[in-house]
Amino acid sequence: MIVLFVFFRKISTFVSAMTNLDELYMTRCLQLASNGISDTAPNPMVGCVIVHNDKIIGEGYHKRCGESHAEVNAIGSVKAADIPLLPESTLYVNLEPCSHYGKTPPCAQLIIAKKIRKVVVGMSDPNEQVNGRGIQQLRDAGIEVMVGVLEQQCRDLNRRFIVFQTRKRPYVILKWAQTADGMIDMIRTDVSVPPLRISSDFTKKINHKLRTEEAAILVGTRTAMLDNPHLTVTKWFGRNPERLCIDRNLKLPTNYHLLDDSTSTIIFTEKQKDNFTQTEFVQIDFTRNIVPQILEVLYQRQLTSVIVEGGLQLLQAFIDSGLWDECHIETGVLRLNGDGVKAPNIKMRVTDVQIYDNQKIETGIPL
Repeated sequence: MIVLFVFFRKISTFVSAMTNLDELYMTRCLQLASNGISDTAPNPMVGCVIVHNDKIIGEGYHKRCGESHAEVNAIGSVKAADIPLLPESTLYVNLEPCSHYGKTPPCAQLIIAKKIRKVVVGMSDPNEQVNGRGIQQLRDAGIEVMVGVLEQQCRDLNRRFIVFQTRKRPYVILKWAQTADGMIDMIRTDVSVPPLRISSDFTKKINHKLRTEEAAILVGTRTAMLDNPHLTVTKWFGRNPERLCIDRNLKLPTNYHLLDDSTSTIIFTEKQKDNFTQTEFVQIDFTRNIVPQILEVLYQRQLTSVIVEGGLQLLQAFIDSGLWDECHIETGVLRLNGDGVKAPNIKMRVTDVQIYDNQKIETGIPL
């Protein structure tokens, strides 16, 4: 009895911590939506819950770009016996239902057709094709619409999509590992000298998990030359990001991993070169700032996010341009006593700190 009392007390405390049940159901929408993190881009992550008399009768999420949206999947999950309950139900969704024909029909029209009486929306859709039109369509049809439940959490989940829609560029994540005294590597001039190992086996897995969640990954010429990286996912399950490398004068040896044509790759150069099957050589102007040029190429290719992994010069170029949104810094226990390549100079507000194997991973955003 004591165990049961404690259990129900904890549940009660959790529910009371929410201002109302609307937040509880929106939290479930966010949980569902996050399942699509590796597959929905350039679409947003969306989850949907349908509730009748405080009981969930249907739920779903957007699984993959080009496939049915969360609202369609949630309505489709309602059992035949419960379909007559839809006109008396409330639909929860973390992002405004779409109002336009894209790869799928508009969800707002489906909700109207099912005569659902109330819709609770986490946030409006910043996409210019929607941007309040879905909400207005629902209201014009006589449906009660509430907007802004857990809005900040909804914005955080779809921060990549929001940046892509409003700033017309991908969401930029800077990432590096550094020693306890702030060095990202030894001073190396030859590929025969391996890069300094700072990450642990476990944090390497975390790094590869991040790769599966982002659209692209970028390195500079020096990093590519000295490290000969694969930039693929081998320590986690999921798809490879688009590999990106800067190689102004096409110095990268043809036997290097980034030129193995094993996965989709873009090489930014000033030279003209024929493309391979999965490797594209894109010319940019190196007499101008290359950072906005690279981001424009990615935007045109619908790549909604990019991890910038180094080296120092490239990372600092993004920082100095003010074109970054998130930074992941892993700090290990090793020290080089100041004899090495210093980490980039960045000012950020730390939003999260995790410790794994005595390795500290800080996540931050621009001040």
